[in-house]
Amino acid sequence: MILIHTPAPREVAAYLDLFRTALPQHVFTDLEGLSRPEDVEYVITWGPPPGLFVGMSRLKGVFNLGAGVDRLLQRDDLAAEVPIYRLLDGGMAQQMVEYVRYGVLGYQRHMDIYRRQQTAGVWKMLPPRLPAAVRVGVLGLGEIGGQVARALAADGYRVQGWSRSAHTLPGILCHHGPTGLDTVLNESDVLVCVLPSTPQTRGLLDATRLARLPPGAMVINAGRGDLLDLDALQGLLESGHLRAAQLDVFPEEPLPPAHPLWRHPAVTITPHVAAITLRQEAVEQISANLRRLAEGSEPLGKVARTQGY
Repeated sequence: MILIHTPAPREVAAYLDLFRTALPQHVFTDLEGLSRPEDVEYVITWGPPPGLFVGMSRLKGVFNLGAGVDRLLQRDDLAAEVPIYRLLDGGMAQQMVEYVRYGVLGYQRHMDIYRRQQTAGVWKMLPPRLPAAVRVGVLGLGEIGGQVARALAADGYRVQGWSRSAHTLPGILCHHGPTGLDTVLNESDVLVCVLPSTPQTRGLLDATRLARLPPGAMVINAGRGDLLDLDALQGLLESGHLRAAQLDVFPEEPLPPAHPLWRHPAVTITPHVAAITLRQEAVEQISANLRRLAEGSEPLGKVARTQGY
């Protein structure tokens, strides 16, 4: 038996229909139809509630309906030996490219400044700038981050990338390790963060590292909210050291209504929509992995617990 659960009942119903069509040989259920947790062999989920995995003595694996698995790794009701599989893309990479392009292009064309000028009733033209004049640093060069870096380079921006371990991307200068991070920070007019949340990345962009960015730089965070120190970011925006920020993820979501970043003129806030799992693509990928398991093959996207992704 395979259990499907998300916080949205309509999502669960839609996924049940799609999975039952894709894999008619399997039995799929939701929480309402589950009477014996010990019958569950696989769980397909996003945002599972506390205690969901209690009593699932035959559980063989968990499929996450997204790329970020940090919350699954922090649970006390999921045995460490149970494999977790993340989506490698699920239609998210193209969305992330679009989200980041929007921010970088807006920075290049001064759109953030023009919005503030509009509020103040100021008519002032700024000198044009071509993509080759904008340096972009991409933190995170995995499945999604690598596509973001390649797309921006194809657009003509001067792109560098950073990851915790060494990566190679054709035509892109890639860095890793602490020294490499400092290099990317020092040389980024726009810093794009698409890193996962791991013990090594939490709090990565603190006050000291953010201050390494050149004066007038922009920060785009579409990775995880706990990577970025919001108080430090706000301070650098208010001092004028940083020019703008585009934020899609936060340590607490939703961002509390009283938080000052909601009303900051240099900040664009979106409600965790940079890259949303596309249902059909997710079903196809997870179905393929379930077929691999049935054939005795290794599924794609298995999470390395020690690395956090």
